[in-house]
Amino acid sequence: MITKIYNIKSFITYDTSIKDVAIKKLDSILLKDDHIYKINYNYNNNNDKIDNQIDAKNNIITPGFIDSHTHMIFSSHRANDFSKRISGKTYLDIAKSGGGIKSSINSLRNSSKDELFNKCKKQISYFIKNGTTTVEAKSGYGLTLQDEIKSLEVIRELNDLTDIDLVPTFMGAHDFPNEIKEKSSYVDLICNEMIPEISSKKLAEFCDVFCENNYFDHKQTLKIAESAKKYDLKMKLHADEFEDSNAAYLAGEIKAISADHLMKSNLNGLKNMAKNNVIATLLPATTLFLGMNTYASGKMIIESGCEVAIASDYNPGSSTIYSLPLVMALSCLYCGLSINEAFKAITYNAAKSINRENSIGLIKEGYSADILFWEIDNLNEIPYWFNSDRLSAVMKKGKLILKNNIN
Repeated sequence: MITKIYNIKSFITYDTSIKDVAIKKLDSILLKDDHIYKINYNYNNNNDKIDNQIDAKNNIITPGFIDSHTHMIFSSHRANDFSKRISGKTYLDIAKSGGGIKSSINSLRNSSKDELFNKCKKQISYFIKNGTTTVEAKSGYGLTLQDEIKSLEVIRELNDLTDIDLVPTFMGAHDFPNEIKEKSSYVDLICNEMIPEISSKKLAEFCDVFCENNYFDHKQTLKIAESAKKYDLKMKLHADEFEDSNAAYLAGEIKAISADHLMKSNLNGLKNMAKNNVIATLLPATTLFLGMNTYASGKMIIESGCEVAIASDYNPGSSTIYSLPLVMALSCLYCGLSINEAFKAITYNAAKSINRENSIGLIKEGYSADILFWEIDNLNEIPYWFNSDRLSAVMKKGKLILKNNIN
């Protein structure tokens, strides 16, 4: 089926040929089923048989946004942690007292798969309302083989049964479970049981490790990375969030697809990431939500040679923010990104960080018809009006999944 989108003010996309964000005038865009079939810049080029038409009502259109780092598979909130932080406790203080990740582990383990699915399904609409059409989703609140598989099966079912794409990441190395006293024993469990079983069931594309002091050290991270590589899982790292543990450098050594957080990373580590084409994913919403001022230096990271993505880090404890327009604004205000850099970071570079830059993240012929319709005059307004009320419609794979002012 051919669908014509017409009456478009302009479209905004990163353009790989000029290596910058481009604003282009056009007559119409033709969709063929779920992908962009033809971009008509001239009215006289419209010779195709049209089955359906969508009036864009003089809106600007952009690619759908890509949230490349979330922990959306959780069973209960951690509002008590928020209260403790307000009273002066740090993230690490709360974790050591039984809150933090461990409280999320307990609640997820006590939830059936159906209960977990129904709770997580409600969150999909939050992402859609803010223009997100693809979400990377991590496990990591189970920390047993059974509960990690349960989490990843929920991600698979959400991907199959909801309107957006979910990209699965195994993160058994999120913390150490209380019931296993020797850290080396848990690392062995991840490498010898979890990764092989998850790979055999094709439940994950990526493997992520919380490489941080008091969590997984370099030796443990390397062992997990070697196992992941053996079973065809691409690596990601949580790196240098609270201290400079040289995790950014390690991300380069293992050729991770991305290293995320990076608030404390040193320049040498960042240069090693750039050398090995590791995407640097900034998560400023986490810094805001934790009440900290240690925002990652986007300027230093870009000057090191790294490509930068930004993401929400949506999770129950340290970032309940799922709005990528807000994350875009935070990255400009506090990380030093320009608006063009931030836009590229939630579209094309975000796609690169989940190995999908050849199918999503651009308005381009052959790409998935993931399209946002904006009632704005220019790109500056997306982070400026970071609430979703300027978003007229959301399209995923050629289907309108949110209709505010476009039908």
